[in-house]
Amino acid sequence: MKSIVIAAGYATRLYPLTENFPKPLLQIGDSTILDRLLDDVDQIPAIKEHIVVTNHKFAHIFDQWAKTRGERREAIGERKTIRIIDDGTTTNEGRLGAVRDLLLAIDNADDDLLVMAGDNLLDFSLKGFVEYFKEKRSSVIMCHEEPSIEKLQRTGVITVDDKMRVIEMEEKPREPKSHWAVPPFYIYAREDIPLILDCMNHGCGMDAPGSLARYLASVTTLHAWPMPGKRHDIGTMESYLEVKG
Repeated sequence: MKSIVIAAGYATRLYPLTENFPKPLLQIGDSTILDRLLDDVDQIPAIKEHIVVTNHKFAHIFDQWAKTRGERREAIGERKTIRIIDDGTTTNEGRLGAVRDLLLAIDNADDDLLVMAGDNLLDFSLKGFVEYFKEKRSSVIMCHEEPSIEKLQRTGVITVDDKMRVIEMEEKPREPKSHWAVPPFYIYAREDIPLILDCMNHGCGMDAPGSLARYLASVTTLHAWPMPGKRHDIGTMESYLEVKG
């Protein structure tokens, strides 16, 4: 299994803080957003490599971060390969979108993929998510109950059956059909990689990462895992200051 971190956005809502610096590498205590996420992922034996997809503007910063992190993790005997992919974009207006960035990171159909946004923090481990994937042996997505209709209208929303198989997924629905919201954490089974690589030929949206999950739910088996804790989506200065403490 490989982990793929989508980190090619420009975080314009955090300007000027992120005007010349990538949001996933913002400091949180003595670490960064991305380091905290990967410190947990590093404890999952199945994952052998991290791939971080970024933009051309910030690629050199991620290259230096990867070198420093690799040296630090190697010193404690926990090094995993980190690969940085530059998507070639330099402006927010020219960004490729999360799905196109993911496609850049898929080398072949030989690996299961843990896909994550690089600007989210969790107060629980992703180990349970990976174990759920092994149990279901289908692609899986994370979900949580969201009581606010207003918030549901700004995210992906799924309907599921009694075994948590995804029946339908909608992006930013005007009238949500459930209270199951979908954060940007997914595990795609290697068997579904050919479908992913062909998704652009079937009207899959390219911007929101949930667009791919929505497409897969319509063509293959997809299960949802209710997350056992909280996540922090760091999208505004207020949310960043909240987790920074």
